Amino acid sequence: MSLAFYAPLKSPDHPTPSGDRRMARALMNALGRAGQRVQLACRLRSYDRDGDHVRQRRLQALGGHCAARLLRRYQHAYDRPEAWITYHGYHKAPDWLGPAVSAALRIPYLMIEASFAPKQLSGPWALGHRATEQALRQADVVIGLTKVDLECLAPLVRPPAQLRHLPPFLDPAVYTLARTAREKHRAEIAARWPMDPARPWLLTVAMMRQDVKRRSYLLLADALGQIRGRAWQLLVIGDGPARAEIEAAFARLGEGRAVFAGALPEALLPDCYAACDLYVWPAVREAYGLAMLEAEAAGLPVVAGREGGVAEVVEHDVTGILTPPRDPQVFARAVEALLADPDRRGRMAEAAGRYVAGQRSLDQAAEALHTALRDARAIRAGRS
Repeated sequence: MSLAFYAPLKSPDHPTPSGDRRMARALMNALGRAGQRVQLACRLRSYDRDGDHVRQRRLQALGGHCAARLLRRYQHAYDRPEAWITYHGYHKAPDWLGPAVSAALRIPYLMIEASFAPKQLSGPWALGHRATEQALRQADVVIGLTKVDLECLAPLVRPPAQLRHLPPFLDPAVYTLARTAREKHRAEIAARWPMDPARPWLLTVAMMRQDVKRRSYLLLADALGQIRGRAWQLLVIGDGPARAEIEAAFARLGEGRAVFAGALPEALLPDCYAACDLYVWPAVREAYGLAMLEAEAAGLPVVAGREGGVAEVVEHDVTGILTPPRDPQVFARAVEALLADPDRRGRMAEAAGRYVAGQRSLDQAAEALHTALRDARAIRAGRS
């Protein structure tokens, strides 16, 4: 089947790395693994950060032009799509293309990781909110990545349309391979940055934006500042406009405690995960946290705040520890407990690798998406 894939928040080939971009790429890979021919339909980014009504109207008009252009192209294309998939449409980044194109072509319309916030009905993103509501009502299959999202989406998805749950996933192969050369990667990191191989290494991987990412970093600095009696170092991978403030917060922990590596190519991340001992992230308002799933795939236990869909990627007391949201004291105790118990960390590390391979793999996602596409075609045929 030929599929048109569209990500209104951030295109899969956008130059700025993020978990959203990685998941878009993972979905395209999973669809390919399921035997589908996936084409990126459009790179239009409909995201409006500030609630600017004029900008939203312009994006809506641009979306209409892009949809019309696509329809002209598809009229003569040998690879005309047989289904349309939109990833991560919501009030700040609505899908102005998929509903129009899929309706005109009479093909199934699927939405993955859409989110719906009723409180936006009369807010600065009301236009995008209404568009997202309409798109969800039109969709043949809606796929949520977390149970939190499913609860919000359920009232909008009425039979014969279907609501599905596809937990966050990844291809564990490259992370499993990195685990087999842990000591090599550890030596390379120690040679590149001032990390002491004799100490336990904590790791966090996140962009340094002036939003909830910044809040998570500052909460992490607060929590780790309460663990002073143990020898540990934190490797921080990420960059962004809040970096100076974040570095200043961690500097108060003492010289050499936190080492900032900046943003690294995605290809290097599995080696960094495998070389460390514990992944730490407070996860303030985190959707689910793909980096934590990547860490587990590389055999790294996780300490994280239990917010949003984080419980979809970390099994409490099995692959890591989930702490109450935004509680630096409890977070610090959880990190200290695992630092003090290497055997428990080792058991969690093994469990983490098994968990991803057994329950969050690319092959499982491919099978689920194949079934969703089959059912979406049947639903669309019944509506015609």
